[in-house]
Amino acid sequence: MLKFITGAAAWLLCCANSFAVQRVSGPVTDTTELKLITCQGKAQGTYFVVKYLSADTASLQPAIDSLFRVIDQSLSLYKPGSLINQFNATGHVAMDEHMKAVVEKAISTYNTTGGLFDITVQPLVYLWGFGVQKPSFKGVPPADSIHAALQLTGSSYLSIKENQLQATKKGVKIDCNGIGQGYTVDVIGKLLTQRGIRHYLVDVGGELCAKGYNQQHKRWGVGIERPAPGDTTYEPVSGMVRLAEEGIATSGNYRRFFDQGKTRYAHTIDPRTGQALHNHIISVTVLAPDCFTADAFDNPLILMGVEEGIAWLEKHPELKLEALYVYRANDGTIREAYTKGFGERLK
Repeated sequence: MLKFITGAAAWLLCCANSFAVQRVSGPVTDTTELKLITCQGKAQGTYFVVKYLSADTASLQPAIDSLFRVIDQSLSLYKPGSLINQFNATGHVAMDEHMKAVVEKAISTYNTTGGLFDITVQPLVYLWGFGVQKPSFKGVPPADSIHAALQLTGSSYLSIKENQLQATKKGVKIDCNGIGQGYTVDVIGKLLTQRGIRHYLVDVGGELCAKGYNQQHKRWGVGIERPAPGDTTYEPVSGMVRLAEEGIATSGNYRRFFDQGKTRYAHTIDPRTGQALHNHIISVTVLAPDCFTADAFDNPLILMGVEEGIAWLEKHPELKLEALYVYRANDGTIREAYTKGFGERLK
């Protein structure tokens, strides 16, 4: 079932440059004796903010910073010698627990979505100019180059035996940026839980997970904002989503793109065609049982488009996913469409 709202669309507040947590109604729990502690910084090419309540005022910032370094050593394309760069250089690697978890999740999502999520899209990402290395040309790649890159695309070319990852076709390379931040969010959440923290909100670049309650005895809330004309500034908060032991992630085409002629090409690549996305979708926000899952499915849903995406979610209730689409209609207005479950969560 589609619900359309004409006018300005809803955006996650955390996707703006500033981070905010606001109150929403919900069950009350006793957090009055706990202190609000905030850890923040920059990692994985973006910001992170971790808020938690604890009777112990000692900061977990060093432990969180250390965790980012460990994950980057596994999954960062920008870190020489990382495990992912070792694989891309040789076609095989002995994975650590972080890389194995991400690659296995990626392959599972690839199978579930019929190939719409594919970490072997790396050659295409580079070809379109959105990767670590830039092509020798600017703009839309030549058709023969896209065709050649497509021959190296397909997670069916990845083989896992215990902790060993092997490419079964020479030249296959992977890029886990479409899922890595969601994984990191959940790992930080697990770290907090292991340290006895029962109430927290973790935000890495606009991908979030939450547990427990905030200092006002309410479920942690994420504000929903409206994009102003031009898609670069934001109007006042227009709604809230309450997070209850779950994750939320957004895939958007409003930050990384290039224009050629009258067409805007976004950084989201369709692994079936090798084309950069150039439809009317501005963003998709996904609610899931965990941020890892939300992050895995936001790109496939943006590729499906509004009607197909929402219909697909209705056919797969076992995934426990809800989604909010923001798109530009044919008349130029910005509109929303969302699943019934997401609509019921908006406050």
